[in-house]
Amino acid sequence: MDSFSSPSSGSPQISPEAAMDQLKHQLAQHYAQELMETMQGKCFEKCISKPGTSLSGGESSCISSAHLQEARLEVGFYELTCGVAEFIVKDEVRKGFFWDRGIAAGLGCDGSVLIDSSPTNTAEKDSPANNPSLRGFEIIDNAKARIESICEGVVSCADILAFAARDSVQITGGLGYDVPAGRRDGRISSASETSNLPPPTFNVDQLTQSFKSKGLTQDEMVTLSGAHTIGRSHCTSFSNRLYSFNFTSKEDSSLDPIYLNQLQQQCPEGSNDPSLVVPMNPASPITMDISYYGDILANRGLFTSDQTLISNLATAQQVAENSRNPFLWNSKFAAAMVKMGQIGVLTGTAGEIRLNCRVPN
Repeated sequence: MDSFSSPSSGSPQISPEAAMDQLKHQLAQHYAQELMETMQGKCFEKCISKPGTSLSGGESSCISSAHLQEARLEVGFYELTCGVAEFIVKDEVRKGFFWDRGIAAGLGCDGSVLIDSSPTNTAEKDSPANNPSLRGFEIIDNAKARIESICEGVVSCADILAFAARDSVQITGGLGYDVPAGRRDGRISSASETSNLPPPTFNVDQLTQSFKSKGLTQDEMVTLSGAHTIGRSHCTSFSNRLYSFNFTSKEDSSLDPIYLNQLQQQCPEGSNDPSLVVPMNPASPITMDISYYGDILANRGLFTSDQTLISNLATAQQVAENSRNPFLWNSKFAAAMVKMGQIGVLTGTAGEIRLNCRVPN
């Protein structure tokens, strides 16, 4: 790793807070740059063949490394065509957060979740995996409307959502980071595509394989799991750990007994009430911090997919390291978000620029 600069004895004195902010920024930029250089240095041919998905627009295509070089995502993509786009998105995220401080965790990452269902199609947003967990669509709608009034047909909904995801991280206490843009919008959204999402019942091996299939490492899986430090979950997503864990035990013995009792009080047995929710991280449910990892070490991970991270030596070491080093985790999280935001995207002339994020043109 390159060394990071620090104020020299001959430099003007700055406050400890300013010095720490400078270090955090340098760390984030270092990890992001390192990641971008690694990704750009790979020479590969990537084939996408997923009919009916927003990532492929219902088309089958092969993208060569040469094509990726021609139409890759770029930081500052809209600088000349719609320079206010990112400012507008950030403003709308801030306004949404002011009215609902839990909204940051409800925003998705994939532009296909913005499309509404139709009489003949159930969209991703209405699948059991996303509904009613995903919310905040009005933030994207408002940002899109403002942007369209200034730069019509220029900024994609997929990029707006990527900007909003970054701003949600930052507004809840995480690091800001540059978002490479230039995504195009897909035309199709299908509820069946959520079957690719790792469920909260996955163990560490299943999680590792699921992330690997998307080009993400095990360390990035552990890092991105830290997003569960904010937000809430419906009781139905983990009630099996409370009342029907396996054939030999109704309760998951890996849960801290006091925490188990709290969850059973909050989520009565047999209840299917969708309004029953609990915070993913009770100590700081609206703050991006490392307490999520401390909870796991204390056997207070809400999902099986959270608690399983200490069942493997390598991932347990990563959990412990993240629990001790907030700046390292924040930096790795920012870099992993950049990488995840470039998986399977449409660029160049593929797809379209939706005029309304809820419906294809």
